Amino acid sequence: MYEKKIPLSLNCGLDLIAEVLYGKWKIRLLWFINDGYKRPSELQRKIPDASRRVLNVQLNELEAHELISKVIFPVAPPKVEYSLTEFGKTLIPVISVLGAWGDENQERLRQLILK
Repeated sequence: MYEKKIPLSLNCGLDLIAEVLYGKWKIRLLWFINDGYKRPSELQRKIPDASRRVLNVQLNELEAHELISKVIFPVAPPKVEYSLTEFGKTLIPVISVLGAWGDENQERLRQLILK
């Protein structure tokens, strides 16, 4: 199992939120699950640049942090659906504000990123 080389620093809210949301696709996964995309294949189509393995790892981490819940239906082949927990739903307004800020500043941000 992977062990982090740098010890966790959980001294403030920013450290905690960074630990929970660290991962390239986690914020988008939360947003898309909130938008109604519940199945792994639907999420894969919404985020085609991410590998299935990486999405599964990040979905498992979001589930471990109690932001999403997973239901496995007893059919063949197995059907899996994700949904936001009540705790996870509290992040949606925050993600919305961050997205709006990104939209308002997208040209400047693109220029800075592509320097």
